[in-house]
Amino acid sequence: QVQLVESGGGLVQAGGSLRLSCAASGSTTSINSIGWYRQAPGKEREFVARISKIGDTTRYATSVKRRFTISRDNAWNTVYLQMNSLEPEDTAVYYCTASSGINNYWGQGTQVTVSS
Repeated sequence: QVQLVESGGGLVQAGGSLRLSCAASGSTTSINSIGWYRQAPGKEREFVARISKIGDTTRYATSVKRRFTISRDNAWNTVYLQMNSLEPEDTAVYYCTASSGINNYWGQGTQVTVSS
């Protein structure tokens, strides 16, 4: 089992920045990638970014490319999402997810609100 806890959400003005953190615990050696998804009110959950253990490969949704950066600490215990140039459209609950290739784990989410 893997437990994920997100933090770092909050209220920010358009153009501002936030850094989200995802702390992983439990059977973290089984994880092969960690990513972020978000869900805005009335919308489906959508992919934001992912980082894979193999080669530290990263992937981003088109809507956040060049504004958001995903990174991790050396031990793969914490994954970060640096969000710059935030827009009101980025308002959502942000969820951390970890994949072992067999199981997918989710955190409880952290709210990000961007005011115009």
